[in-house]
Amino acid sequence: MKRSKSVEAFVGRRWRLSHVLFAVAAIYLLIIAFKFGHFLEIVGLLSDDRSFAGIDHPVGAHVMAGISGALSGQGSLHRRLDDGDPPPKPGSKSILLPSRDKPVNSFEHYGRITGAIMQRRRQWGANLTELERMAHDAWTLGMKAWEELKNLENKGESNPAALLERKQEPCPLSVSMGKDEIGTEECLMFLPCGLEVGSSITVIGTPHNAHQEYVPQLAKDKAGDGIVMVSQFIVELQGLKAVEGEEPPKILHFNPRLKGDWSHRPVIEHNTCYRMQWGKAMRCDGIASQDDDDAVDGFNKCEKWLRSDVVDSKESKTTSWLKRFIGRAKKPEMTWPYPFVEGRLFVLTVRAGVEGYHIFVGGRHVTSFPYRPGFTLEDATGLAIKGNLDVHSVFATSLPKSHPSFSRQQVLELSELWKSGPPPELPVELFIGILSATNHFAERMAVRKTWMQYSAIKLSNVVARFFVALSPRNEINLVLKREADYFGDIIILPFIDRYELVVLKTIAICEFGVRNLTAAHVMKCDDDTFVRVDVVLREISKFAAKKSLYMGNLNLLHRPLRHGKWAVTYEEWPEEVYPPYANGPGYIISSDIASFIVSKHANQTLRMFKMEDVSMGMWVEEFNASTPVRYSHNWKFCQYGCMDNYYTSHYQSPRQMICLWDKLIRGRAQCCNFR
Repeated sequence: MKRSKSVEAFVGRRWRLSHVLFAVAAIYLLIIAFKFGHFLEIVGLLSDDRSFAGIDHPVGAHVMAGISGALSGQGSLHRRLDDGDPPPKPGSKSILLPSRDKPVNSFEHYGRITGAIMQRRRQWGANLTELERMAHDAWTLGMKAWEELKNLENKGESNPAALLERKQEPCPLSVSMGKDEIGTEECLMFLPCGLEVGSSITVIGTPHNAHQEYVPQLAKDKAGDGIVMVSQFIVELQGLKAVEGEEPPKILHFNPRLKGDWSHRPVIEHNTCYRMQWGKAMRCDGIASQDDDDAVDGFNKCEKWLRSDVVDSKESKTTSWLKRFIGRAKKPEMTWPYPFVEGRLFVLTVRAGVEGYHIFVGGRHVTSFPYRPGFTLEDATGLAIKGNLDVHSVFATSLPKSHPSFSRQQVLELSELWKSGPPPELPVELFIGILSATNHFAERMAVRKTWMQYSAIKLSNVVARFFVALSPRNEINLVLKREADYFGDIIILPFIDRYELVVLKTIAICEFGVRNLTAAHVMKCDDDTFVRVDVVLREISKFAAKKSLYMGNLNLLHRPLRHGKWAVTYEEWPEEVYPPYANGPGYIISSDIASFIVSKHANQTLRMFKMEDVSMGMWVEEFNASTPVRYSHNWKFCQYGCMDNYYTSHYQSPRQMICLWDKLIRGRAQCCNFR
């Protein structure tokens, strides 16, 4: 039988490997198309393909279609950022700002933002949700705190002379705790004025014998049963706790692990933690620091101790024999064991040097940990000791006589360069609301000295304000009020600050942006967020005016955590997934969305959730049901830390803020990733 040419051509053609892989991929995608609708929706978003937008799905299909349309044609997911012109150096130009007769930072003027609404919610009685009851209680206590603050002002307690007298805090030269004062689970010592160069802390204790612990990861990775012997403890120098729900910063984290960890060898780990974000750990495992490694005040970062599994790697046997043959200076070398032993008493001393902390055990230097920018000695106001040990006594000596950061007069002694003028009468392009806590003076000053000096803010095309709730402590509120009066950039909200009530601050930001200003867009960020204002304005300008916009680092199809510290109950959030939402450290909405939120809250129909960024996504989703919203996503609204050519950077310490600003002045949008 004679074959046709077409069949002969088909049979004669050889299939390449790429053809086979293409066919397999096509079959796989066909299977996925029938089983995983959500997957294709996300593929449609990220690949800028509208072909998946019409897939029906019971959860958020109309929102996905809106997002797909918003992202198409923009390339926003991987859009390259061209470096803009560097901002002008602070103080390079004198700016005249418009004036307004009525003060803008009085509590009575802005108390209606949340206060009047919460008053109406009190009438609901038993119908209040848990979050609303929490807000009601916080508002009631806030009004009481404000009345007490006004009474202090009427008595003259807030005048400069009184504040100067009140700033004197007890600063003992030494602090000690005996066995009877130390808790069984954790030892906490308050260092009223922090530390200074030359200060030292001595801990006398006895490590516990090792106990068995089950490590699931070890059982998963190895054939063993995952049971390991553990004995470790922690000595931490801590700063002040910021707000509820957030752990205090760890200025020095010293963690000896007697039985080792994944290395199965005794180690000592050092680190720092700012806003619950850990830095890069420094580990000492018994091998001395290299000769070319940076020393700390002349000390090695890590000293050597006995290890049976390690041969000195600095020189080979041949090199050693050659040096002996030629002749070399011989130095006596002392070899010490690991400094901590189960059941044996130790005396540990932490000394503050010029360049870092130095740790001695039994009088012998063990490790040195260099200071990391963003942390200062006077911020180390707490000592925490916990873990597998018995603490017998603790004493700190050579402490500072005064604490410069606690000066009640500090806000009045600063340059007027950092003051903000009253809000302009004319419409503005962008209003930036910055969430802050009462005792975050250093963070606010860092923002004032850096990105709040952008020319757009000085020329009143952009307005920035801090939103701060009240503290239970009258003296802190008093200082906050003086700071607000001096700088003119703080909106004091009438409730006691709580982590769960951040959502109320977000509503207040929306109301201020649309009622106290005429802002085309409203941005929310945190006081540890560095904002490149010029780049944010440029990104906003890429979208058509008078169009609804939701811009930030968007999360799609995120699921609530049902277990752990950040668990969300089904009563709090019954749905299986969150709506698309932008991460809280920095996002922008258009004024029509902000007005929608304010009106819904005013008529008591706005649903609130304790996670404010999820709440914003929920509100935008509701608004999107009637008015199309452009969802603009970009990774450069950084959620964790910083990336080069960032739009915003999060978890930036005050010193990192200054560093970022200095780099921008030099025309480089680069990170300052040190801690």
